[in-house]
Amino acid sequence: MSIYEYRPALLFFTVVAAVAGAVAGSFLNCAAMRIVKGESFTRGRSRCPVCGHELGAAELVPVLSWAVQKGRCKWCGGKISIRYPLTELGFALITVLCFLRFGPTALCLRNFVFLCCLFLLTLTDLEAMIIPDGCHIAAAAAWLAALPFAFTGWGDALRSVLAGVVFGGGLLAISLAMDRILGRDTLGGGDIKLFAVVGLYLGFIGALFAMMLACVIGLTLQGALRRKDGERAFPFGPSIALAAAVMLLYGDPLVRWYQGLLS
Repeated sequence: MSIYEYRPALLFFTVVAAVAGAVAGSFLNCAAMRIVKGESFTRGRSRCPVCGHELGAAELVPVLSWAVQKGRCKWCGGKISIRYPLTELGFALITVLCFLRFGPTALCLRNFVFLCCLFLLTLTDLEAMIIPDGCHIAAAAAWLAALPFAFTGWGDALRSVLAGVVFGGGLLAISLAMDRILGRDTLGGGDIKLFAVVGLYLGFIGALFAMMLACVIGLTLQGALRRKDGERAFPFGPSIALAAAVMLLYGDPLVRWYQGLLS
């Protein structure tokens, strides 16, 4: 019997996924802030961002610690940003959606790692317009490790690799040409590498739809920010990440819906 047919098991695993996602969201948020500051996120205890006091286990429970302490450090009384619970809740939701889409499988674990990378680079790009190379490397490594479980044959794997090469290489060529024509940088190297990884995970059709969706999201956000803040620039990485996540989780029905419109 599938867990989707046995509701108590489905509920249990969904709660586990939510808790795991909240914990992962807390870690990714901390890692993003340390990367932006040029610090290591693999060493050192978590600290209060206001007074620097090392936090104990009771102060590190996702969402609950912030709520119980009413958004303030219990040592110095400094205000703790709402960013902490929001990122934890946000990634908890993403993890649940990933589990419900792919079930308890190796493919789910692989895609969870990809979503972690997308979430982390979104935070760093929004904060400091940085897309860490480690995100691309970790996502590619997860894809490679899942090869024996995620593909029906080597043909599928080779097509995904080719999609990554075509999208990454094609965008690099277009970017270099546009840089030369316009006399300025048009697309960051991190964005190009990200599209290569997106091609690896989504294949030709999925990556093409992700590219179109990313452009729509990016133009919408840029237009909204321009009206509000003048000429403020908005990084493209978060738009690519959101589009890739949508296509990863819901790409098949979206493609079928679009094909239905054409026919």
